[in-house]
Amino acid sequence: MAVLGLSQDDTRKVLGELNQALFNHEQWAETINRTLACHLTPDQADLATDAHHKCRFGQWVRSTHGTTLAGHPGMAEMMTAHERMHRYCRTILLSSVRSETVELQDYERFTNALKQLRIEINTIKHELEETIHSLDPLTGATKGIGMLTKLREQQDLVKRKAHFCCLAMIVVDDFKTLIEKHGAAMGDRVLAAFAHQAKDQLRLFDFLFRYGGEEFLLCLPNAHIEAGFDVVDHLRRIFADVIFEDKDGAPFHVTLSGGLTPLDADVSVEESIGRADKALYAATAAGRDRVVVWDASMTKGRQGAT
Repeated sequence: MAVLGLSQDDTRKVLGELNQALFNHEQWAETINRTLACHLTPDQADLATDAHHKCRFGQWVRSTHGTTLAGHPGMAEMMTAHERMHRYCRTILLSSVRSETVELQDYERFTNALKQLRIEINTIKHELEETIHSLDPLTGATKGIGMLTKLREQQDLVKRKAHFCCLAMIVVDDFKTLIEKHGAAMGDRVLAAFAHQAKDQLRLFDFLFRYGGEEFLLCLPNAHIEAGFDVVDHLRRIFADVIFEDKDGAPFHVTLSGGLTPLDADVSVEESIGRADKALYAATAAGRDRVVVWDASMTKGRQGAT
Protein backbone atom coordinates (compact mmCIF):
# COMPACT_ATOMS: atom_id res chain seq x y z
CA MET A 1 0.00 0.00 0.00
CA ALA A 2 0.89 3.62 -0.19
CA VAL A 3 2.75 5.27 2.65
CA LEU A 4 0.29 5.62 5.52
CA GLY A 5 -2.49 4.57 3.20
CA LEU A 6 -2.20 7.71 1.06
CA SER A 7 -3.46 7.72 -2.51
CA GLN A 8 -0.94 8.25 -5.29
CA ASP A 9 -2.12 11.84 -5.83
CA ASP A 10 -1.88 12.64 -2.12
CA THR A 11 1.55 11.02 -1.94
CA ARG A 12 2.71 13.24 -4.82
CA LYS A 13 1.33 16.32 -3.05
CA VAL A 14 3.08 15.43 0.20
CA LEU A 15 6.33 14.76 -1.67
CA GLY A 16 6.07 18.12 -3.47
CA GLU A 17 5.52 19.90 -0.16
CA LEU A 18 8.42 18.02 1.43
CA ASN A 19 10.73 18.99 -1.45
CA GLN A 20 9.76 22.64 -1.01
CA ALA A 21 10.27 22.38 2.74
CA LEU A 22 13.69 20.81 2.17
CA PHE A 23 14.64 23.67 -0.19
CA ASN A 24 13.54 26.21 2.42
CA HIS A 25 15.58 24.41 5.04
CA GLU A 26 18.72 24.48 2.88
CA GLN A 27 18.21 28.21 2.28
CA TRP A 28 17.91 28.70 6.04
CA ALA A 29 21.15 26.76 6.68
CA GLU A 30 23.02 28.93 4.15
CA THR A 31 21.73 32.04 5.90
CA ILE A 32 22.96 30.77 9.28
CA ASN A 33 26.44 30.05 7.90
CA ARG A 34 26.58 33.47 6.24
CA THR A 35 25.48 35.13 9.49
CA LEU A 36 28.21 33.38 11.44
CA ALA A 37 30.97 33.88 8.86
CA CYS A 38 30.22 37.57 8.28
CA HIS A 39 29.19 38.42 11.86
CA LEU A 40 25.77 39.58 10.73
CA THR A 41 22.84 40.26 13.03
CA PRO A 42 20.82 37.02 13.27
CA ASP A 43 17.11 36.79 12.71
CA GLN A 44 15.35 37.15 16.07
CA ALA A 45 13.24 34.09 15.26
CA ASP A 46 16.40 31.96 15.33
CA LEU A 47 17.17 33.19 18.86
CA ALA A 48 13.76 32.17 20.20
CA THR A 49 13.46 29.08 22.38
CA ASP A 50 10.76 27.81 20.01
CA ALA A 51 12.71 28.61 16.84
CA HIS A 52 11.93 25.14 15.48
CA HIS A 53 8.30 26.23 15.19
CA LYS A 54 9.07 29.60 13.58
CA CYS A 55 11.22 28.54 10.62
CA ARG A 56 9.57 27.65 7.31
CA PHE A 57 10.46 23.99 7.67
CA GLY A 58 8.89 23.89 11.11
CA GLN A 59 5.80 25.58 9.72
CA TRP A 60 5.54 22.85 7.10
CA VAL A 61 5.82 20.15 9.76
CA ARG A 62 2.75 21.64 11.43
CA SER A 63 0.89 22.14 8.13
CA THR A 64 -1.76 19.85 6.63
CA HIS A 65 0.69 17.78 4.61
CA GLY A 66 3.25 17.75 7.40
CA THR A 67 0.75 16.38 9.90
CA THR A 68 -0.34 13.81 7.30
CA LEU A 69 3.03 12.15 7.90
CA ALA A 70 2.66 12.30 11.69
CA GLY A 71 2.18 8.52 11.88
CA HIS A 72 5.32 7.80 9.87
CA PRO A 73 7.96 6.18 12.13
CA GLY A 74 10.69 8.47 10.76
CA MET A 75 8.72 11.64 11.39
CA ALA A 76 9.29 11.63 15.16
CA GLU A 77 13.05 11.23 14.63
CA MET A 78 13.01 14.04 12.08
CA MET A 79 11.18 16.40 14.44
CA THR A 80 13.57 15.56 17.28
CA ALA A 81 16.59 16.23 15.06
CA HIS A 82 15.01 19.49 13.88
CA GLU A 83 14.37 20.76 17.42
CA ARG A 84 17.89 19.73 18.51
CA MET A 85 19.48 21.50 15.54
CA HIS A 86 17.70 24.76 16.39
CA ARG A 87 18.72 24.47 20.04
CA TYR A 88 22.39 24.13 19.10
CA CYS A 89 22.00 26.88 16.51
CA ARG A 90 20.63 29.25 19.15
CA THR A 91 23.65 28.55 21.36
CA ILE A 92 26.21 29.51 18.72
CA LEU A 93 24.18 32.51 17.52
CA LEU A 94 23.99 33.87 21.07
CA SER A 95 27.76 33.50 21.36
CA SER A 96 28.16 35.43 18.12
CA VAL A 97 25.77 38.17 19.24
CA ARG A 98 27.75 38.57 22.47
CA SER A 99 30.98 38.79 20.45
CA GLU A 100 32.17 35.65 22.14
CA THR A 101 34.19 32.94 20.43
CA VAL A 102 31.94 30.16 19.18
CA GLU A 103 33.12 26.99 20.87
CA LEU A 104 34.21 24.28 18.45
CA GLN A 105 32.16 21.62 20.24
CA ASP A 106 29.03 23.81 20.04
CA TYR A 107 29.53 24.33 16.31
CA GLU A 108 30.13 20.61 15.76
CA ARG A 109 26.96 19.76 17.68
CA PHE A 110 25.06 22.09 15.36
CA THR A 111 26.57 20.70 12.14
CA ASN A 112 26.06 17.10 13.29
CA ALA A 113 22.40 17.82 14.08
CA LEU A 114 22.09 19.50 10.68
CA LYS A 115 23.45 16.38 8.97
CA GLN A 116 21.17 14.09 10.99
CA LEU A 117 18.14 16.15 10.02
CA ARG A 118 19.08 15.94 6.34
CA ILE A 119 19.39 12.16 6.63
CA GLU A 120 15.94 11.90 8.25
CA ILE A 121 14.33 14.17 5.64
CA ASN A 122 15.92 12.37 2.70
CA THR A 123 14.95 8.96 4.10
CA ILE A 124 11.26 9.95 4.14
CA LYS A 125 11.64 11.64 0.74
CA HIS A 126 13.12 8.47 -0.76
CA GLU A 127 10.33 6.34 0.70
CA LEU A 128 7.68 8.62 -0.79
CA GLU A 129 9.41 8.46 -4.18
CA GLU A 130 9.60 4.67 -4.00
CA THR A 131 5.94 4.51 -3.03
CA ILE A 132 4.91 6.56 -6.07
CA HIS A 133 7.02 4.36 -8.32
CA SER A 134 5.51 1.17 -6.92
CA LEU A 135 1.84 2.21 -7.15
CA ASP A 136 -0.51 1.15 -9.92
CA PRO A 137 -1.64 4.47 -11.43
CA LEU A 138 -5.24 3.33 -11.97
CA THR A 139 -6.06 1.80 -8.60
CA GLY A 140 -3.40 3.10 -6.25
CA ALA A 141 -2.73 -0.49 -5.17
CA THR A 142 0.89 -1.64 -5.04
CA LYS A 143 2.25 -3.07 -8.27
CA GLY A 144 3.37 -6.68 -8.37
CA ILE A 145 7.01 -5.56 -8.54
CA GLY A 146 8.55 -6.40 -5.18
CA MET A 147 5.47 -8.34 -4.07
CA LEU A 148 7.31 -11.61 -3.48
CA THR A 149 9.99 -9.82 -1.47
CA LYS A 150 7.40 -8.27 0.83
CA LEU A 151 5.57 -11.57 1.22
CA ARG A 152 8.79 -13.41 2.02
CA GLU A 153 9.50 -10.83 4.72
CA GLN A 154 6.10 -11.60 6.21
CA GLN A 155 6.71 -15.34 5.88
CA ASP A 156 9.98 -14.96 7.77
CA LEU A 157 8.05 -13.40 10.66
CA VAL A 158 5.65 -16.35 10.55
CA LYS A 159 8.56 -18.77 10.63
CA ARG A 160 9.96 -17.02 13.69
CA LYS A 161 6.49 -17.18 15.24
CA ALA A 162 6.45 -13.38 15.48
CA HIS A 163 2.92 -13.28 14.11
CA PHE A 164 0.33 -14.98 11.90
CA CYS A 165 -0.46 -13.85 8.39
CA CYS A 166 -2.93 -14.73 5.68
CA LEU A 167 -3.31 -14.06 1.97
CA ALA A 168 -6.44 -13.45 -0.05
CA MET A 169 -6.91 -13.46 -3.79
CA ILE A 170 -9.82 -11.16 -4.67
CA VAL A 171 -11.43 -10.77 -8.08
CA VAL A 172 -14.18 -8.62 -9.56
CA ASP A 173 -16.84 -11.11 -10.59
CA ASP A 174 -17.63 -11.65 -14.27
CA PHE A 175 -15.34 -8.80 -15.26
CA LYS A 176 -15.26 -9.73 -18.94
CA THR A 177 -19.05 -9.44 -19.18
CA LEU A 178 -18.92 -6.11 -17.35
CA ILE A 179 -16.45 -4.78 -19.95
CA GLU A 180 -18.52 -6.08 -22.84
CA LYS A 181 -21.69 -4.52 -21.46
CA HIS A 182 -20.44 -1.22 -20.04
CA GLY A 183 -17.07 -0.61 -21.69
CA ALA A 184 -13.44 -0.54 -20.61
CA ALA A 185 -13.75 2.85 -18.91
CA MET A 186 -16.42 1.49 -16.60
CA GLY A 187 -14.19 -1.49 -15.87
CA ASP A 188 -11.44 0.90 -14.81
CA ARG A 189 -13.90 2.77 -12.58
CA VAL A 190 -14.95 -0.45 -10.87
CA LEU A 191 -11.36 -1.55 -10.22
CA ALA A 192 -10.38 1.87 -8.88
CA ALA A 193 -13.51 2.01 -6.71
CA PHE A 194 -12.71 -1.35 -5.13
CA ALA A 195 -9.09 -0.47 -4.42
CA HIS A 196 -9.96 2.91 -2.93
CA GLN A 197 -12.71 1.46 -0.76
CA ALA A 198 -10.44 -1.37 0.37
CA LYS A 199 -7.70 1.05 1.41
CA ASP A 200 -10.24 2.96 3.49
CA GLN A 201 -11.10 -0.24 5.36
CA LEU A 202 -7.67 -1.83 5.71
CA ARG A 203 -5.00 -1.17 8.32
CA LEU A 204 -1.94 0.90 7.46
CA PHE A 205 0.31 -2.18 7.52
CA ASP A 206 -1.89 -4.35 5.27
CA PHE A 207 -0.74 -4.80 1.67
CA LEU A 208 -3.02 -4.62 -1.36
CA PHE A 209 -1.32 -5.65 -4.61
CA ARG A 210 -2.65 -5.30 -8.16
CA TYR A 211 -2.05 -8.90 -9.13
CA GLY A 212 -3.21 -8.60 -12.71
CA GLY A 213 -6.29 -7.49 -14.63
CA GLU A 214 -9.25 -7.68 -12.27
CA GLU A 215 -7.34 -9.62 -9.58
CA PHE A 216 -5.88 -8.27 -6.35
CA LEU A 217 -3.75 -10.01 -3.76
CA LEU A 218 -4.30 -8.93 -0.17
CA CYS A 219 -1.75 -9.64 2.56
CA LEU A 220 -3.01 -9.35 6.14
CA PRO A 221 -0.14 -9.45 8.66
CA ASN A 222 -0.89 -10.37 12.24
CA ALA A 223 -4.21 -11.96 11.33
CA HIS A 224 -5.46 -15.49 11.96
CA ILE A 225 -7.52 -17.08 9.20
CA GLU A 226 -10.77 -16.29 11.05
CA ALA A 227 -9.89 -12.60 11.29
CA GLY A 228 -8.74 -12.62 7.66
CA PHE A 229 -12.03 -14.13 6.56
CA ASP A 230 -13.95 -11.42 8.40
CA VAL A 231 -11.90 -8.71 6.70
CA VAL A 232 -12.28 -10.08 3.18
CA ASP A 233 -15.95 -10.89 3.62
CA HIS A 234 -16.54 -7.38 4.95
CA LEU A 235 -14.88 -5.94 1.84
CA ARG A 236 -17.09 -8.17 -0.31
CA ARG A 237 -20.30 -7.12 1.43
CA ILE A 238 -19.71 -3.38 1.46
CA PHE A 239 -18.56 -3.36 -2.18
CA ALA A 240 -21.75 -5.17 -3.19
CA ASP A 241 -23.65 -2.14 -1.88
CA VAL A 242 -21.80 0.33 -4.10
CA ILE A 243 -24.04 1.73 -6.83
CA PHE A 244 -22.60 2.24 -10.31
CA GLU A 245 -24.48 3.82 -13.20
CA ASP A 246 -24.32 2.86 -16.84
CA LYS A 247 -24.19 5.42 -19.67
CA ASP A 248 -27.97 5.83 -19.48
CA GLY A 249 -27.90 6.44 -15.74
CA ALA A 250 -29.32 3.03 -14.85
CA PRO A 251 -27.90 1.73 -11.55
CA PHE A 252 -26.16 -1.62 -11.21
CA HIS A 253 -24.04 -3.47 -8.64
CA VAL A 254 -20.80 -5.43 -8.90
CA THR A 255 -19.76 -8.35 -6.68
CA LEU A 256 -16.46 -9.79 -5.56
CA SER A 257 -15.16 -13.27 -4.87
CA GLY A 258 -12.25 -14.14 -2.61
CA GLY A 259 -9.98 -17.05 -1.83
CA LEU A 260 -8.19 -17.08 1.51
CA THR A 261 -5.28 -19.06 2.92
CA PRO A 262 -2.72 -18.78 5.73
CA LEU A 263 0.76 -17.68 4.67
CA ASP A 264 2.34 -21.04 5.40
CA ALA A 265 5.83 -21.09 6.91
CA ASP A 266 6.53 -24.58 5.55
CA VAL A 267 5.87 -24.01 1.83
CA SER A 268 7.05 -21.41 -0.66
CA VAL A 269 5.32 -18.05 -0.89
CA GLU A 270 4.37 -18.98 -4.44
CA GLU A 271 2.59 -22.09 -3.20
CA SER A 272 0.63 -20.06 -0.64
CA ILE A 273 -0.42 -17.71 -3.45
CA GLY A 274 -1.44 -20.77 -5.46
CA ARG A 275 -3.58 -21.98 -2.56
CA ALA A 276 -5.35 -18.61 -2.39
CA ASP A 277 -5.93 -18.87 -6.13
CA LYS A 278 -7.41 -22.38 -5.78
CA ALA A 279 -9.74 -21.12 -3.06
CA LEU A 280 -10.76 -18.25 -5.33
CA TYR A 281 -11.53 -20.71 -8.11
CA ALA A 282 -13.71 -22.62 -5.67
CA ALA A 283 -15.55 -19.41 -4.81
CA THR A 284 -16.28 -18.55 -8.43
CA ALA A 285 -17.23 -22.16 -9.25
CA ALA A 286 -19.70 -22.14 -6.36
CA GLY A 287 -21.56 -19.15 -7.76
CA ARG A 288 -19.36 -16.11 -7.06
CA ASP A 289 -20.03 -13.34 -4.51
CA ARG A 290 -18.47 -15.29 -1.65
CA VAL A 291 -15.21 -15.98 0.17
CA VAL A 292 -13.75 -19.49 0.36
CA VAL A 293 -10.94 -20.68 2.62
CA TRP A 294 -8.36 -23.06 1.13
CA ASP A 295 -8.21 -26.60 2.47
CA ALA A 296 -6.05 -29.59 1.60
CA SER A 297 -8.76 -31.14 -0.54
CA MET A 298 -8.04 -28.46 -3.15
CA THR A 299 -4.38 -29.42 -3.50
CA LYS A 300 -4.94 -31.90 -6.30
CA GLY A 301 -7.36 -29.72 -8.17
CA ARG A 302 -10.47 -30.71 -6.25
CA GLN A 303 -12.63 -27.68 -5.60
CA GLY A 304 -14.76 -27.03 -2.55
CA ALA A 305 -16.43 -24.24 -0.68
CA THR A 306 -16.96 -23.26 2.89
